[in-house]
Amino acid sequence: MSVTIEIAGLPPERLVFSPSPLAELCAALHALADPGHHPGLHGWTTATNAALKPDLADRLCEANFLWSSTFSDISLPFAALPDSHGRPGATLAEDLDMLDRLDDALFVDAALEISCSASYGRGGPSPLVNAKARAQALERATARGPRQVEFAKRLLENPSAIRAWIRRLFEDCAEAFFDDVWQRVRVQLAADARHKTEMLRRKGLAEVLAEVSPAVTLEDGGSRISVDKLSSGRANALDPAVGPGVTFVPSSFGWPHLWVLHAPRWRPVVHYPVAAPEVPGPGSLDLLKLRLEALSHPMRIRMCRYLARSAFTTTELAAAHDISPPEVSRHIAVLKKAGLITTRRRGRYVLHQLDLPVVARLGSDFLEGVLR
Repeated sequence: MSVTIEIAGLPPERLVFSPSPLAELCAALHALADPGHHPGLHGWTTATNAALKPDLADRLCEANFLWSSTFSDISLPFAALPDSHGRPGATLAEDLDMLDRLDDALFVDAALEISCSASYGRGGPSPLVNAKARAQALERATARGPRQVEFAKRLLENPSAIRAWIRRLFEDCAEAFFDDVWQRVRVQLAADARHKTEMLRRKGLAEVLAEVSPAVTLEDGGSRISVDKLSSGRANALDPAVGPGVTFVPSSFGWPHLWVLHAPRWRPVVHYPVAAPEVPGPGSLDLLKLRLEALSHPMRIRMCRYLARSAFTTTELAAAHDISPPEVSRHIAVLKKAGLITTRRRGRYVLHQLDLPVVARLGSDFLEGVLR
């Protein structure tokens, strides 16, 4: 499955790389709400949650469906405003001013998209005016608990009051912890955006997408961006309603998530993690599936126990496991196709060995794949 963005005929200058203070704040709030998704941030999430004043902690809990079960599009308001030209604000205040400019229907639709609803990419009537859409929104909120359904009811009854409440919540988060966080990460994010902008100019879109994430590829002769996800969706980067283009927003707090905004009436946005340079990126879900299937056979597991300790020839493996060399070769071919073993020649002998760093990443690759 994947989310695709149609870009046929899109000029390169319409591809924007830019950090967003509001998007990064919401990524940080997601880490605070779901620290299990972000083991590398354990120290920060523990210390920050412990330091929150009770009133702010309660309000964050009340609105946490905006950044926990799914990542609300209200974190990227520039994507719904044609005159933003696909660029976030330079400051959190500028991003919040853009959020204030969204009309009520658009704001409520985005705020109430709190589950992986199949209707996300199809659009439809606003729950502010349509009884069926309202009932569906409240049903999804009910599944998240009494606080969420109460919040959803208040939002539907008085959108303006809730909009002001959310803005104040974000401003209080900035004062409590995010201003310091943003000062620390904004230079890294701006540098990443500049690097990718320059790389796009010099090397082209395919190479810059490979740096964004191994899960993002250019397909169909350069006419479509495909993002490997556990969901399906489609967006058009040439929608005249919001202006042509795609925006790529780097995030320091986002790993391992790769979010894609592909809702109707919004400019497509890829919100990607800025990975640590020493950590290899996760492979595709297809590659992960191939590797898990390769290790599902009991004979290949037995062979891996040998290959993890040293390099062996096909003949040696056949003798150790009491099977024929051709059968060993078939198992080796499966493991090699999955990228789990390395092969080298020594004279007339071919030696096979388990690629330990690749196998060591299988657990984290699985986690990154399902959380992507």
